[in-house]
Amino acid sequence: MNLHTRIGLGACYLFLATPVARSALEAAMSTHMLLQIPLLAAAGVLLARLLPTRRRDALLAACGGALPLVVLALFASSYWMLPRALDAALGDPLTEAAKFVSLPLLVGLPLALAWRRLTAIGRGFVWTNFISMLAVLGWLYIAAPVRVCNNYLVDEQGSTGWLMVKLALLLFAGWLGTLFVGGKPTRRDAHGFVTPPRIMKSCTFDAPQAGKWARPSHPPIANVACDLPLAGRLLNGSLRSTIDKRADQGISR
Repeated sequence: MNLHTRIGLGACYLFLATPVARSALEAAMSTHMLLQIPLLAAAGVLLARLLPTRRRDALLAACGGALPLVVLALFASSYWMLPRALDAALGDPLTEAAKFVSLPLLVGLPLALAWRRLTAIGRGFVWTNFISMLAVLGWLYIAAPVRVCNNYLVDEQGSTGWLMVKLALLLFAGWLGTLFVGGKPTRRDAHGFVTPPRIMKSCTFDAPQAGKWARPSHPPIANVACDLPLAGRLLNGSLRSTIDKRADQGISR
């Protein structure tokens, strides 16, 4: 990313930390949980994309691979979805500062670093864990007869719970749909190994003149885009025709 993109991302993160943005996003429970917290985690993902590839690989190796980073991100995200954590962030400035630091560095950044190294099963585990946690907490907010967050009303708590359940269903449907949409089939040989795609090269051939190959001209007489086996067959056939003509001339003499 260029310098202007980095400055823009940094400005967006600083804007989320301003009192105006914090008051607007934390005034309602739904925007606090479903907008501010995901935006802070997304800032960590963008931070990982700003790092060079060599630096990301070094951080991944220093942390012990993808599995410890995924576990760290799951535990950190689970904590900030608890009602007690929301109340602590609204009442304690230090906890609020810890939220703005831990969500990008302990949730977004580790997931972005580990995501490329995860297999399909590992990514499915992350998705199902997050979706199930979102649905269970949403059901808890709906079914709780009292306020679980002291800073929000019961009606707002119920509406947030329904939004969380609906979001979990949408995420599950979207993730499930990606499982049925596959890419191009992988070519494998008789032993089950993946075969690389055929490399197409541009082969230039000059038409034969009077039984001999003409010298290369500019531009070439014929420009044929072919693969290597086809080029070999064409060259072999041309050589055979030239040899046969010379043999016929020798017999006639």
